[in-house]
Amino acid sequence: MTQAIALATSRLWRERPKEMLLAGGVAFAAFVAAGTAYSTPDLASLSGRNDPTKVGPPAPPPLLIKELPPEQALAINKQIPLTQGPNPAAQPFSLNKSDTAARDRALECLTSAIYYEAGSQDADGERAVAQVVLNRVRHPAFPASVCGVVYEGSTRPTGCQFTFTCDGSLMRQPDQAGWDRARTVAAAALNGFVYAPVGTATHYHADYVVPYWAETLSKNAVVGAHIFYRWAGSWGRPAAFTQAYSRSEPNAGALRSAAIMAEQRDRATRSINGEEAQAIAEIPGAEAIKLEPSMRGDKRVAVRFNLTARKASDSVKHEAYVEKVKASDNLRFALTGGEPQADEKPLGQPAAPAPASGGSAQ
Repeated sequence: MTQAIALATSRLWRERPKEMLLAGGVAFAAFVAAGTAYSTPDLASLSGRNDPTKVGPPAPPPLLIKELPPEQALAINKQIPLTQGPNPAAQPFSLNKSDTAARDRALECLTSAIYYEAGSQDADGERAVAQVVLNRVRHPAFPASVCGVVYEGSTRPTGCQFTFTCDGSLMRQPDQAGWDRARTVAAAALNGFVYAPVGTATHYHADYVVPYWAETLSKNAVVGAHIFYRWAGSWGRPAAFTQAYSRSEPNAGALRSAAIMAEQRDRATRSINGEEAQAIAEIPGAEAIKLEPSMRGDKRVAVRFNLTARKASDSVKHEAYVEKVKASDNLRFALTGGEPQADEKPLGQPAAPAPASGGSAQ
């Protein structure tokens, strides 16, 4: 049977080579399609069948806040229910195999996040923030380093992930006692301490604000003044936290400086868009130029003028300053250097009275 098939195939190849090539191409395409259909499923389809079409982690949303008064925000946040079911704790994080430079930078960045984000809360509030940072380091939706997570988005117009990196907080000098307390919490977290109540949370916000994404994630904990969330579905479960730590950290000081410069630039831009922009808009042909803040951090505004400004300047009726301010005769003389007016009184000592004419009446 096999020999007969081989002879028939050989005869067809000699007599109809084009048809044989076409049949081979169809067979190869069918083989590739079959292989694709039975390829290894992605993490989303393995760990959660609710969204099998997702092939990559979701992008972390910026912390855009709804414009609501604090009392209304508190009421809305209370109405969002806690997720029912298990809330498994994260796995311990350790920097044992990292070099000294990476360890120091990670400690610096994590301490900053704890101090500026939760420095006014108790130890549990600080531990909860530290846990979220380390949860992000292990999640494929975020950078694989501590400093990368903390300063993510701090120089982008789309917004930062941790508000202290883009709201001017870094300009505030920390008090030593609070910094030391935050550093102790950060060191414990980097050495394997796990704050279990927040589970695998990767997001949080203060209870007096309402982010636009609040109802799209799973609310799984409330610690102090912060509300914590994890990704809904498979991306928020322990099986999704597969990212390996990079074992290297970017320069913490450089990241801090870049964040401060970006915040100052945005502040200057916002100012240009305010009163200065209105004043410039009222000048014909004037255009604002965006400048980087000076080395001292103060705001700089530059204006350039186009041909419209020149035409407007030529058409303006000139009015002398002394006329505009209704200057006195003395001021006119001092400003222009011209001759005094005819009725101007002499300066200095008064003139001697004129002698009387004629004698007295007899």
